[in-house]
Amino acid sequence: MNAQGVIVRNNPGTLSALSQKNFDDMLRELSDTGLMIMTHPDVMSTLGAKDSLVKIKHLKCGLEDTYVYYDPEEFKEGFRKSIAFQPRVIKQNRGSQGEGIWIVKLKDGNYSDKYGETMVSLDTEIVLMEAWDNHVEYHTVGEFIEFCIHGRTQHSGEWASTGVGRYFEGGIAAGSMMVDQRFLPRITEGEVRCLFVGSELVEIVHKKPREGGLSATLASGAIYTKYSPDDEKFSKLVEHLKDDVPRIMDAFGMADRPLPLLWTADYIYGDTDDELHVGEINCSCPGITQQLDIVPIIAKVAIETVFPERTTSEGESNDEL
Repeated sequence: MNAQGVIVRNNPGTLSALSQKNFDDMLRELSDTGLMIMTHPDVMSTLGAKDSLVKIKHLKCGLEDTYVYYDPEEFKEGFRKSIAFQPRVIKQNRGSQGEGIWIVKLKDGNYSDKYGETMVSLDTEIVLMEAWDNHVEYHTVGEFIEFCIHGRTQHSGEWASTGVGRYFEGGIAAGSMMVDQRFLPRITEGEVRCLFVGSELVEIVHKKPREGGLSATLASGAIYTKYSPDDEKFSKLVEHLKDDVPRIMDAFGMADRPLPLLWTADYIYGDTDDELHVGEINCSCPGITQQLDIVPIIAKVAIETVFPERTTSEGESNDEL
C-alpha cells in the first residue's frame, strides 16, 4: 500500500453493529501494518465512552465526585448514595443528543450533609429531566432503577421518554455502563464546546439552552454562538486547556497514541466563570459543515501526525508541506 495515513469519518449508527465491528477490525489491521489511522477506533471508543469522565476527574477540567457503574448491582447501591447527597446527572453510555441523560433531584430537596452517610429508599420520590428534549417526569428511585436496568416493566411505572431504558443491556462487552456525575446548576447558562484539531483549539461555541430548559442540543432549541480561541471571555478556560490537553491521552492509558484528529470537549460552568468542567468528549462524529475554514488546519495536522520527522524542532511544519 502506498498510503501512509487514513482519515476516517463514520458517524455512529451509520453501519450495522456487525459492519461497524468489521470496519473497526479492518482499521486495526491497517494500523498494525504501520498505517496511521486518524482517528483509531480504539481511541474513539475510549475517549467517547462516558467513563472517560471518570478517567479525567483528576485534571483541572474534571469533577472528583464522578462515578461509573459497569453492572446493575453497582448502580443500585451507588446511585442511592449519590442522590441522597446532592442532585446528579445520570448518563447512559450509548445515547446521543441527550437521550438517556437524566438530571435527577429529590422531590423534597432534603439532602444529606456528607456523601455516603445515608442511602435513599427505593420509594423515595425524585424529579427527572431528560436532556434530549427537556421533558420532566416524576418517579420513585425504584422505578428509575428498574427503567435503567430492565426498561418498561410493570415495576417501572409509566414513562413519557421516547427512550427504552435498558442501559446495561449487552454488558460491558457491548459498551454498556452508566456514569454518575454531580449536577452543575449553571448548566442553565449552557455548555461551552471547544473544537480541536489535534492539540490545536480552533473554535469555541457557547450553546445556550432555550428559556426554562437545561439541554444544550440543537434538537432541544438551544442557541449556538461562536467565539475565536483568543476571545478574552474564555481566557481562563484556554489557560486550563494548556495544562490539560497534553495530559489527556496519558489519562486514558494511551500516551503512545496521538490526540484525535478532530474532537470536541463540552464544558459546563462551575461555581465561577473561571471554573469549567468537562461533561462530554466526542471524537467520533464532530460536525464541521459550518467550519469548512478549518479544513486546511486539519490537513496540516494530519500531515504532521503521519510525518512527524518533517516537523521542525519548534513544532511548526516545514514550508514544503
